Parts: sequence; C-alpha cells; structure tokens
Amino acid sequence: MKYIDHIYMNGHFVAPRGTDRQELIDPSTREIIGSAALGNEEDAKLAIAAAKSAFASFSKTNAEERAAMLQRLNDAVLERIEDLAEANILEYGAPRMAAVGRVKLAAANFLDSKEALEQFEFVRYIGKAKVVSEPVGVIGIITPWNASYSQITAKLGAAIAAGSTVVIKPSELSALQTQLLTECFDAAGIPAGVINVVNGLGATVGAELTRNPDVAMINFTGSTRVGKEIRRASIDTMKRVTLELGGKSPNIILDDADFAKAIPAAVRSCYLNNGQACVAGTRLFVPEHRLEEVKKLAREAVEALKVGLPSEADTVLGPIVTEKQYDQVQHYIRAGIREGAELVVGGEGHPAGLEQGNFVRPTVFAHVTEDMTIAKEEIFGPVLSILTYTTEEEAVTMANNTDYGLGAYISTTNLEKASELASRIQAGVVLINGAGFEMKAPFGGFKHSGIGREYGIYGLEDCLETKTITGFDLLM
Repeated sequence: MKYIDHIYMNGHFVAPRGTDRQELIDPSTREIIGSAALGNEEDAKLAIAAAKSAFASFSKTNAEERAAMLQRLNDAVLERIEDLAEANILEYGAPRMAAVGRVKLAAANFLDSKEALEQFEFVRYIGKAKVVSEPVGVIGIITPWNASYSQITAKLGAAIAAGSTVVIKPSELSALQTQLLTECFDAAGIPAGVINVVNGLGATVGAELTRNPDVAMINFTGSTRVGKEIRRASIDTMKRVTLELGGKSPNIILDDADFAKAIPAAVRSCYLNNGQACVAGTRLFVPEHRLEEVKKLAREAVEALKVGLPSEADTVLGPIVTEKQYDQVQHYIRAGIREGAELVVGGEGHPAGLEQGNFVRPTVFAHVTEDMTIAKEEIFGPVLSILTYTTEEEAVTMANNTDYGLGAYISTTNLEKASELASRIQAGVVLINGAGFEMKAPFGGFKHSGIGREYGIYGLEDCLETKTITGFDLLM
C-alpha cells in the first residue's frame, strides 16, 4: 500500500490542514493500492500566499536564470523516468509501451519552454512606445487525470519561463504520479514558493484558486462543464483564464486516400490514451459508397489490438481510469445500440478474461447519424462512430456540426485539397495523413473546446501581461 501524507508548499513537503483522504485504486484490478491526504481551502490559501510572496523576487529573475531552472526541471524528471513510468502504469493504466514516452514528453515540455524563453523579446519598440511583457502573477494550475505529467509540466514550464509563480491542483486520482513529479520539482532546486502543489478536490482547493483575488490567472484542462464553471467563478476577480476543454474531433477520409492505412490509423486516433483523450478522432467520416470496406477494415484493426494489463509489454489498450468512468462509457455504448447504430465490433461489458478491472471492449459503430448521442457527446472511451457523406462539402459541414473544435484529422493523397479542407474545419489543430502533434506549436480549441493556447511561444505569451510605456526617452 502506498500512502501520501504531504502536500508541497513554499519549498517543503508539509502535512495538509485538510483531513480528508482519497483512496487510490488500480484500474486494472479495482483494488485499493493506497490513499492520499487532501488539502482544503486553508491549504490553498497558504499555498497562494507562498506563491504571492515568492513572486516578488522571482518575477525579477532574468531569462538566463529561468532557462537554467527549466533545464534542471527537465533533468530531474529524466532522472526518475522509470519510477514515473511505473506510477503511470499502476495508477492510470497506461500501457507500458506508452508510459516511458509520456514521461519523456513531460520532461521535453520544459526544454520547449526554455527554447521559447530564449527566443522571446520581452521588450519591443513600436513607434514612440516601449512595449514590455511582464509576468502575470500567481497562476493557478488545475490538471486532469488523463495526462497528468504532460499537462502539469507544459503549464508549469510556461509559467516559469514567464517569471510567474504557481499553485498546482492536480487531479486527486493522480496522487502517486503527482508525488513523484513533485519530488522532481523539489530536486531541481527551484526557489521556495515558486512551485506549490496541493492535492485536493475541485470543490475546495480548485474553488479557492478560482475565487482568490491573489491568483491572477487560471490555467485549466478538463471538461467543458467545469471550464464554464471556472470562467463564471473567475469574473469577480477579473482573472485571466486559459481553458483546454473537451472535444469531439472529426476524422475525414477522402475517397482518394489509401484506406488500408487510413482506417487503422483512424481507429488508433480514436483509441488514444485508452480512449481517454480530448483530441481523439471519435467521429469518422467516410464516403457512403465505401462504408462496407471501411467496416471490414475497422473491425480488423480493432481485432488486431491487444486489450490487456498495462504492465504487459504488448498491450495497446489498457483500462478506463475509474469504475465510474467505465460505467459512463457503457452508458454511451448502450445509447448507440438503443438509438439504432450498427455495432460493427465491441459492445457492452468487459473483454474476455479482463472482468476484474475497468476494461472496455473497443467498440466501433456504423450507420451513425448526426442526431445520435454517440455522435454529439464526448464519450472519453474507446468508442468510434462512423458517419458517411456523399460530397466533400457535406463532409466539412458535418465535421463542423458540433459544439466542440479541438482537433481534426484528414486523409487524402491530394495535399492541396487537404490544406483547403483544413482551412474550412473549425478546430484548433488539424493533422493531415497521420502527422503527429508539434509540441512547440500552439494547442487549444475553438468554440466549447476552450480559450487561449498552450505550448511554445503561445503558451509563454498567455502567462504575460503587456505594458506600454511612452516618454521613456524624454527628459524634463
């Protein structure tokens, strides 16, 4: 059993004032593997005070000093790569083949922030004005359970680069991962109070961050529902908010694409991160006359994936994070069946031999229509919906027929056509022909998928205020 009894505040691991605890459960077995102490509103206030105090001096550090800190943070994470990967496997259910890569990505976020810092001009001249970029202040960072390492380090890296101090409220479901990551922060020798980490609930710690006047900005990743609550609650203190929220990303396969490659890739894009990815390509749009071919290829792709224990080297799809989330995915699978979609593969229940954990049968539906629940709502599980179109214009219209606008995918042999379609799709990120994400480029969503951008120069800019000064060169 693993017990986490401390939070991190002002450069020290301390016992929280809060008395509640969060059980930690292995999603592969549903067995309790430990518990974590949770902070409360008082802990959040103390952490905010520590960050505010540290901001006075940290905001005056120069770019070289902060770049060195970001390098140390990268190095400290890489020093613990095996421990961090094992925690990701145990607590989240990440397949072993993916876990190490996720830790490396988390470490690389600090180097990307360092590069952005070294390239950024904090003082510019426009006409007769000097324009100065200054750190925004204390930033409240609130992160989800599905990408704890990368979300924390991306947001923290941008804040450090800007010269801002932070209070991090990670998901209480990620306490083992958070503890190890926080130990890395401590080992990196960052000045006391710059980084504060308070395990706790959204209703307590998260709410205090959102309403506290000493917090200048909230950087949140999570559900659209909670993002809207944060935006409403931050109005009275006029906080800046960066929100990376939900998605229902379209994947358009044009008739000229290589379907033998595009359809398996589409399945993989839907099943990213055990199906728990806001940018997953969960709506697959294919030419109507090729539906039967697509169904066959999708079924074969799913059947070739190993669903299994995340600790096993060849597992591709692990469990859903909690039993509650598992039940939610089952609800959507039943809704698809009830509303008349054709079940191509998968369905309700557990895969054979995996009844002990939160394992979902990877599922594909065909003959899905735009009014069906599975086509409209974010499922956050390995469930793919296939819709058909007759013209490219119809495909784009259907792709944009959603409240969300985070990611989109296009497959075609005509790159000119791909670029033209990408310009018409309402999404913050468009990936063409299986291209991966560029982690130095901006990431964020249109519409209900968020506000603001993260990563690289754009993430750094979101953590800065802009000041215009005139007369700086005039003597009385």
